Amino acid sequence: MTIEAVIFDFGGVFTSSPFTGLHQWHVDRGLDPAKGLRIVFGPYDQDTDHPWHRVERGEIALEAAAEQIKALAAESGMDLDLRDMFGALGGDGGARQDVVDIALDIRRRGFRTALITNNIAEFSSGWRAMIPVEEIFEVVVDSSAIGIRKPDLRIYELTLAQLGVAPEASVFLDDAAGNIEAARAVGMHAILVGDDHTTAFAELDALLATAP
Repeated sequence: MTIEAVIFDFGGVFTSSPFTGLHQWHVDRGLDPAKGLRIVFGPYDQDTDHPWHRVERGEIALEAAAEQIKALAAESGMDLDLRDMFGALGGDGGARQDVVDIALDIRRRGFRTALITNNIAEFSSGWRAMIPVEEIFEVVVDSSAIGIRKPDLRIYELTLAQLGVAPEASVFLDDAAGNIEAARAVGMHAILVGDDHTTAFAELDALLATAP
């Protein structure tokens, strides 16, 4: 089936990966990155009751999640300055202007466009100021607003329903392998965005080239 819709993740697609920035944040402070990321994010390819997952579903406030994560860190012998750490979440260098330009062009070419982001209510104004959200996307699905986060299959199904597009007529881009696997489970085409994001967008360009 011909591709009709392109659906994007935000962090790691429109910005460098927040996980890369947080890995370096730990290294710079002499902390174990793998251990720290497990404590802060829990099993990110799953949807659990970890405080980070709960705040991304809008179930608790960021301050409450931070306190719970700080307690988890203390239990594991780590002292994490979460306020400082959150500064690394936006990635390095702000928005990728080449990705913004590609996304704008995709919409101008007549493809349907949407965003699925695992995000936090308190961060909303910040990330929305980084790119022209209304110009790029017809549909924005924010986990903290709807109470569902990737990789829960329902968030993909909801987005497709709002677009009115069949899964096989859509392609999804994300930097997390678990989210890519979930999109494919729904029946969507999916492209993993790595550290060199240009590779993923070359793959997307080839896929869209088959569209009329």
